Amino acid sequence: MTMQAKPVPVLDTDSRPFWEGCRQGVLRIQRCKTCAQYVFYPRSICPHCMSDDLVFVEAKGLGTVYTYTVVHRGFGPFQDEVPFTIALVDLDEGVRMMTRIVDAGEGIGIGDRVEVVFSERDDGLVLPYFRPILTATR
Repeated sequence: MTMQAKPVPVLDTDSRPFWEGCRQGVLRIQRCKTCAQYVFYPRSICPHCMSDDLVFVEAKGLGTVYTYTVVHRGFGPFQDEVPFTIALVDLDEGVRMMTRIVDAGEGIGIGDRVEVVFSERDDGLVLPYFRPILTATR
């Protein structure tokens, strides 16, 4: 069995607007028109009310670090990128997404505020990463 070492966008009707938004520098998530809840990851049925009336909306691109880990031993295409930080970020819209934290010179902490930035990889894939929002106390 071959292990996939990087995200590959599945350009189906559920996720295409998300990946197209990333290429345009816009973070898009779904919102259910029936119950008004935000939804992430892209899917065809709302996990809150089971409606299939989901639309993509532009997210603010702001969030809070829920948890994180620093990867020191990468494999495959990631082995030359270590160390890097992977985090779960709670977006202001109320959904949680896994992402990479970048530009965190002095480090990152649980509860830190972050903003989305987009990074194009060598293979042309554009991924949403997050960086710390600089505050006067940092």
